[in-house]
Amino acid sequence: MNWEELEKELLKDPKVVKELKKLEPEYQLARSLIGTRIKKRMTQATLAKRAQTDQASISRLESGSSKPSLTLLRKIAAALGANLMIKFEL
Repeated sequence: MNWEELEKELLKDPKVVKELKKLEPEYQLARSLIGTRIKKRMTQATLAKRAQTDQASISRLESGSSKPSLTLLRKIAAALGANLMIKFEL
């Protein structure tokens, strides 16, 4: 069984779909951060230095494995020269 087949099978389970939806905000943040950092041609280390944090914190954000503070997100946005947007959608 390859990944596509396994994914298709897993997505038939409503419990799996529910858990994936819970994780979506972390994945959206990670994708946005990675994409913006790459467009700015920055390494994780460079971004971390400019945002006054460590590279491991940037790595955890990009992997979706941490829940950052609003303060850290503001520092990262400033270091990237980007606007930080947080919103609620129905």
